[in-house]
Amino acid sequence: MINWKVAEELLNVYGSPLYVYDAQILRQTIEHITKAIPYPRKQFHFASVTNGNVTLLKIFRDAGWGLHANTPGDVYLGLQAGFEPSQIVYSGSNLSCAEMEQVLKWGVKTLNLDSLPQLQLCCEVFNSTQIQTPLHLGLRLNLPKITGDSRIGLPPEEFPTAITLANKAGLKLSGLHFYRGTGTNATTAFTEVIDTVLAIGKQLPDWQYLDFGGGFGYPYRHGGAAFDWELFGTELTQRINRLGREVNLVIEPGRAAIAGCATLYARVVSVKWQENKQIVGVDTTVANISVPSVHGGYREIITNTPSSIPHSQIYKTDVCGNTTYSRDYLGKNCQLPALKIGDIIGILDVGAYGYAMSSHFLHRPKPAEVLLLADKQHRLIRKGEDYSVLLSNQVFGVM
Repeated sequence: MINWKVAEELLNVYGSPLYVYDAQILRQTIEHITKAIPYPRKQFHFASVTNGNVTLLKIFRDAGWGLHANTPGDVYLGLQAGFEPSQIVYSGSNLSCAEMEQVLKWGVKTLNLDSLPQLQLCCEVFNSTQIQTPLHLGLRLNLPKITGDSRIGLPPEEFPTAITLANKAGLKLSGLHFYRGTGTNATTAFTEVIDTVLAIGKQLPDWQYLDFGGGFGYPYRHGGAAFDWELFGTELTQRINRLGREVNLVIEPGRAAIAGCATLYARVVSVKWQENKQIVGVDTTVANISVPSVHGGYREIITNTPSSIPHSQIYKTDVCGNTTYSRDYLGKNCQLPALKIGDIIGILDVGAYGYAMSSHFLHRPKPAEVLLLADKQHRLIRKGEDYSVLLSNQVFGVM
């Protein structure tokens, strides 16, 4: 439940718009996911592609989670948050030679590679840099009949070639990575393919770990379909236990772990009516939140108006950003009471792909980020920008 008095205080202190993360909700979610999988040889790695704030990464670290990195930038942020290189699993694609060298020099030892050329490059860089400790290499699995048309991963028929490449470099392929897809709430989409994935893993003669997702969804429409972590954990544990061999399990939640702990607050700056529809203008923009075309457009929007307002005083409302960009909608056809200038709206569940996908499109500075602690205490975890950021790295000179 939103405490609007606290929200008002935070906006007065840090400005509007404002990202607010609830540390208690985040820790509760981490604990819930962790306990849902009873398999003893498990390790959770937070997918920081969804949120790279170092303070939040430290919460995952302190909870005993590792880090899942999609890019060298993820690795860099993880190291700044205090993760040991051994706690970071890289599962990306299309690294250049210089980037591959950087990842290995940072000390990352577990890499899930998604193509034969990337595996070849990794082996070459490993040997040329004369790294002393061996790598734990895995293959990202591509199963079009299950995951659809995906650019990520290798089909099983390429595994023999991959094994040969690794062996020639003095390395072993010890891991299998399965990525079901982005934001999947259907639990059966994961459980029904467990046996298929395990059977493919047996094709690796040096198989030691299974990295099973990524891709777990979050129910942005409250009351809608939600991923069942207990069912998934039970099914996955039972199937692995039937293997007759010890396999380490890696789980990489991102969105599912962090989406629900954050709200983007903004103030109403304009209200107008088009017949019976309310058009509410707020002091933020779509550029300050995830790109709808990439990660879905719906986020629930609530206001600081009384909850007891009768249904007859609820209106179809478009919540619009502070630009004239024709697609600058934070929400369309929302059911909200009549609002006035100065009211507060809260856009819920923005912890994943919110600030992480914000940009300077429309030339608005990015908002601050604040962590809400126990007893209504709060802490600034990223400063809000001013307009000078728009000139950063621009070079001026005489034409």
